[in-house]
Amino acid sequence: MNQLDQLKKYTKIVLDSGDIKNIDKYTPYDATTNPSLILKAIKMKEYQYLIKESIKYSKRKGGTKKKQIINATDKIIVSIGSKILKKIPGVISSEVDSRLSFNTKKSVLRAKKLIHMYEKEHGIPRSRILIKLAATWECIKAAKYLEQDNIHCNLTLLFSFAQARACAEANVFLISPFVGRIYDWDKIHNPWNLYNVLNDKGVQSVKKIYKYYKKYSYKTIIMGASFRNVEQILALSGCDCLTISPELLNVLQNRNEKIFKNLIKPKLILDQPSIKLSKSKFLWFHNQDAMAVEKLSEGIRQFGIDQATLESIIQKNI
Repeated sequence: MNQLDQLKKYTKIVLDSGDIKNIDKYTPYDATTNPSLILKAIKMKEYQYLIKESIKYSKRKGGTKKKQIINATDKIIVSIGSKILKKIPGVISSEVDSRLSFNTKKSVLRAKKLIHMYEKEHGIPRSRILIKLAATWECIKAAKYLEQDNIHCNLTLLFSFAQARACAEANVFLISPFVGRIYDWDKIHNPWNLYNVLNDKGVQSVKKIYKYYKKYSYKTIIMGASFRNVEQILALSGCDCLTISPELLNVLQNRNEKIFKNLIKPKLILDQPSIKLSKSKFLWFHNQDAMAVEKLSEGIRQFGIDQATLESIIQKNI
């Protein structure tokens, strides 16, 4: 049995790709997308037709040119998500424009719009959609509001324990701690450290969150993300979910060494802490982590750039 099949016994595998061909190859349970992956997908020859379809859709909807561009980009996101859902048994994560990451109200409205498009235009129930939001205080609050309408969220770009704790306290459905980006930062700032997966800061971060969530019976699902090597993935076998790129899934599929479950729920379960993080405490604790501050800001900026690039492609063709 290859390592990918072994890993599936311990952890739900999620494909981190917008390319539908990869679904057939790796047979994941769920899939995730983001602006970078959507942009990469529509640059492929086989997905060029989605640009024309989305523009036709936006013109039927009408409104200003800016509104049409937004509607067209949302249509591409939902169209790709809908196609992926035909290939998998689980859910798809679709991301709200990261430029709304510090606006709770607008994040909620855009999320509801995407859900409406999935349900009314593609006949896909909201139970199969996760709305991706950056793990800012504003978006954590947005996720809490959306949950009241049975809209589940995936809080992404999660780097600090403060983010993880605030998400759990808000009953967020799922979080995506970014293992690889934490590793990248640590490698740059501590280049003299000899690498071992056991001292990998990204791996340690997920292990800490896992232990805390399970110790206090938080229901929020942990989905490790953004991996740089197979060793990081295998070190987190037993995590609720792992979202993995096609490149690393291919490596796992071609290795047969035995793997073991490394994350195990603690036997002693405690009552959840009665004191929850306030906004000021969240910001204070989060800002004590220089890596988390830098990587969250960088991630939001990059996703914003990719979203703007997608819009510029639409604008040229509209």
